[in-house]
Amino acid sequence: MTGEREEKESVWDFVKFALLAVVIVVPIRLYIAQPFIVSGASMVPTFESGHYLIIDEVSYRFEEPKRGEVVVFRFPAEPRTFLIKRVAALPGETIAIEGTRIVIKNREHPDGFVYEQGATETSARSASLNIELGEDEYFVLGDNRGESADSRLWGPLKRELIVGRPLARLFPLAEAELFPGKKKDTE
Repeated sequence: MTGEREEKESVWDFVKFALLAVVIVVPIRLYIAQPFIVSGASMVPTFESGHYLIIDEVSYRFEEPKRGEVVVFRFPAEPRTFLIKRVAALPGETIAIEGTRIVIKNREHPDGFVYEQGATETSARSASLNIELGEDEYFVLGDNRGESADSRLWGPLKRELIVGRPLARLFPLAEAELFPGKKKDTE
């Protein structure tokens, strides 16, 4: 009888542990942080295909994305797909692209300043464009512009689609770090 009782207690302990794990892990996974695996070459050399990231989903609830920050977002044309790019232009700004030259105009810089983060190789997506962003729109670019499908192709990114930013790179282990992809503001 003792063996049967110990077995029931062991099963009950396991069930309690599993429930506790679900109560703790599920909210963290849904509202605080989530894993993200980079796929493709659009962010090389900052992130390469196969890099395993943990995405901070909390910070942008209290502050807005800044120029130069890397963001993970839902692809506007297919919201179930997640992409990773760098913020080039902010809400209310005008971005003008002529070949590889990117000029951003805003209140502080009415004549514009040159945005220089990321690679500037020419590509099929380096045509001329001039876009004025709305109050809830960002212009995002891949660091590897020649390999990136980004705002140059599908337009401004709505704020509501931004999920978060990389908090940690866990894999490859040799490149593990906190706040990967962080670069200085270009203004």
